[in-house]
Amino acid sequence: MTDLHTLAQTERAMQDRVCELELDFGAAHAVSSIYRAANAVRGHVTAEVLRPADITWTGFVVMWVVWIADGLETRRAAEAAAISKATLTGVVKTLEARGWITKSGREDDRRLVELHLTASGKALMEELYPRFNAIESRVVKTLSVGRQRAMTKSLREIVTAIEEPVQ
Repeated sequence: MTDLHTLAQTERAMQDRVCELELDFGAAHAVSSIYRAANAVRGHVTAEVLRPADITWTGFVVMWVVWIADGLETRRAAEAAAISKATLTGVVKTLEARGWITKSGREDDRRLVELHLTASGKALMEELYPRFNAIESRVVKTLSVGRQRAMTKSLREIVTAIEEPVQ
């Protein structure tokens, strides 16, 4: 059994395991790097910012999308947070119990439920998000502004390619 700790070790093991298959290793390495980078940032932010505030990554993301939109219908909140409605239900229950979020029926259609941050929830986001952003700055500080922009453009192109309907 191979111990895989670094990106290079993982890529080497993957190539050894599947070298006889006809694969695009460049694409595999690129996507693996995106995945590992995202998970590394998520783990770091969770340990440094979220866990001390007793909030999960998913809870933070839900609060962030509701905060940024200044209120959001539950279906839209789940979509924006990239989670299922079932997951959202559990997360909102926890956030409500902590006094950070409220649910209310929409005025024009009481069947639809909107989420809003409470004053306490807004204060929490105003405290946590600058700390979150400080980590974002720290993890890209070795890249020049030009390389940051190029990376951002490339990642957005990937997202756009996935989001565009297949013709």
